[in-house]
Amino acid sequence: MSQAHAPRLLVVGANHRSASLSLRDQMFIDDAMVGAFLGGLKAAGLHEALVLSTCDRVEVWASHHDDDLCARLVAEAFAARTGLSPAALSGQLYEWAGPDAVRHVFTVTASLDSLVIGEPHVLGQVKTAHRLARDAGTVGPELETVLQAAYGAAKIVRSETRIGEGPVSIAAAAVQMAREVHGELGRAKGLLVGAGDMGELVAESLLAAGLSWLAVTAPRASRAETLAEALNAHVMPFETLREALAEADIVVCSMGGRTVQLTTDMIGAALKKRRRKPVFLVDAGIPGDIEPAVNRLDGAFLYDLSDLERVALEGRSGREQAARAARTVLDNEINGFLKGRAGRAAVPAIVALRQRFEESREAVLAEAGTDAALATRLLVNRLLHAPTEAMKGAAAEGAEWKAMEKTLKALFRLD
Repeated sequence: MSQAHAPRLLVVGANHRSASLSLRDQMFIDDAMVGAFLGGLKAAGLHEALVLSTCDRVEVWASHHDDDLCARLVAEAFAARTGLSPAALSGQLYEWAGPDAVRHVFTVTASLDSLVIGEPHVLGQVKTAHRLARDAGTVGPELETVLQAAYGAAKIVRSETRIGEGPVSIAAAAVQMAREVHGELGRAKGLLVGAGDMGELVAESLLAAGLSWLAVTAPRASRAETLAEALNAHVMPFETLREALAEADIVVCSMGGRTVQLTTDMIGAALKKRRRKPVFLVDAGIPGDIEPAVNRLDGAFLYDLSDLERVALEGRSGREQAARAARTVLDNEINGFLKGRAGRAAVPAIVALRQRFEESREAVLAEAGTDAALATRLLVNRLLHAPTEAMKGAAAEGAEWKAMEKTLKALFRLD
């Protein structure tokens, strides 16, 4: 890496590809600790930084004029947190600087560098990291400019591609299918039958997606009560299962007891009481808990784990195809941002050049008066004097002349 230059972006961290889960767990910084962590970096001399800490990655996004110093300060902070030496960490940390760091920030923010491509919560994680850094007083103009541009690019990727569409897990597939049956879940009631792990996972996803009400029932009342407390749900006595089925818009069964728990007759009777209002059923038991013939009932939509896995696989395939289009869109946004930034970087020099030319023009006019030929000859000579001397010196030394000659021809279109 280069040493001293104008402040620019730097990323130092570890993710699911570079480091083990155990190391990332050691590096993880929860929201309550972010302020102290950033305060330590600020005290060490790094005044513009944020920390992005998720299950996939722990990274510092910073701006500094010295890449090597910035990387060392961040590595030392991570080493102090993990109790490891910076040397022990070095093989599992990556560093990106300048345009490469900008590309990384854009890619992460657009959720194209995650374990699950296209997950919308990644953008929220970045915005939370931004807010915490702002609260800690470590967001400056460099970070702010890059982040705002990354947010805009992520929005364009979402609007112009299908990167966020399609479920990628069994639980997400269950949520999607439930929405296809009932629309938004805010008015739906759910029933979890049994206390199996997969049923709990599906129930959690349904609640996170907006399910308004959930009851839990199981043969062992104590197990149902424990699970209901964890899910912030209601408890229904197992003896009232038939009555509970009639009230439920969504039923998740996760008993796995090698016997059918919900029969065609039971679901048929529930549908009759519901006046054929549809019911979505998830058979999360291994082996299955719901009689397959339930799917032949009008108004019953039954999905077992194989069905949901198939939907999830289709979602993953769709996202992989969309990811290619998303990367093309994102590349255009990144290149546009970098070109715009490079153009803005030239503005101070252009302003200074114009000012020097204007000063020379005024001096020549004062000296030449109304003699236009003399004025123009003097102006050309004065404007070319300093560049001519610099070019002669560079040509004499040899090393820089070829690059200077190429730049000169490009600037004045001498070819």
